[in-house]
Amino acid sequence: MSQALMEVFAHYFDFWEELSDEEKEWVYAHTRNASYPKGAYVHQGPLDCIGALLLKSGQLRVYTMSEDGREVTLYRLFAGDVGIMSAACVLDDLTFDVYVDAEEDTEVLLTEAPAFRRLVENNVHVRCYAYQLTTQRLSDMLWKMQQVLFLSADRRFAIFLLEESAQHGSDEIHLTHEQIARYMGTAREVVSRMVKYFNQEGWIKNSRGCIKIIDRQALEQLKGK
Repeated sequence: MSQALMEVFAHYFDFWEELSDEEKEWVYAHTRNASYPKGAYVHQGPLDCIGALLLKSGQLRVYTMSEDGREVTLYRLFAGDVGIMSAACVLDDLTFDVYVDAEEDTEVLLTEAPAFRRLVENNVHVRCYAYQLTTQRLSDMLWKMQQVLFLSADRRFAIFLLEESAQHGSDEIHLTHEQIARYMGTAREVVSRMVKYFNQEGWIKNSRGCIKIIDRQALEQLKGK
């Protein structure tokens, strides 16, 4: 096993030091590099169980879909994140179907589902890690659903802008109205209306494909009201 890959696993997988040498070799033997171009389907709900994903670069969008085809983005994964919902089939009693698309050209380390299942079944540390990470993701999903169901559009938009700014460490959000609508689980017209409103209030300044936060305090107040 290459030293570089061992260091990556040790850094991102909390259970790594609890594995036997045989289990470490097992992970190495059943992990491969995978590339997904922007727009590619990575995981297609109940039709897939590809395994655990460790993002090296790029961005993945995890979403659910209604019977009539309406999408609600649940959360996104960035470089350094681990995607566990794409290996949900290895976790007993977890039947929540999600879909995963590549939002950018994305490189991952993919540990195949059967191999990950063997680790979950035979090593309590891996099992605890898997369920802990799944619980965290389900919490993210619940927060998103609460926003969609119970918060006003202006408050949701303020929350989105602040979270996006924090994620990228910048006051500038480089997304189109269509992308924002998809991430927020709303209509493009709603986003356009919110952008116009926030711009008129002097809280943001928008240009083509970019929104710049001008009055962060106003957004924080709206977020917490």
